[in-house]
Amino acid sequence: MLENTKLKLVVEKEFCKGCGICVAFCPKDVLILEKGKVKVENLDACIQCGQCELRCPDYAIYLGGN
Repeated sequence: MLENTKLKLVVEKEFCKGCGICVAFCPKDVLILEKGKVKVENLDACIQCGQCELRCPDYAIYLGGN
């Protein structure tokens, strides 16, 4: 990844089952559960560690395009 390039955090709401695993593993409290689905609450705090993507059992969240 190029320096100063921040990837977008993408949530596929139709795949999200609201288990909260991604929320629990996010070290910067970027994510919350709202109405049974994950929501990006504080994208500026995201350090792009990939824990949300790694832990999601349904592939509902990932770091993607700009």
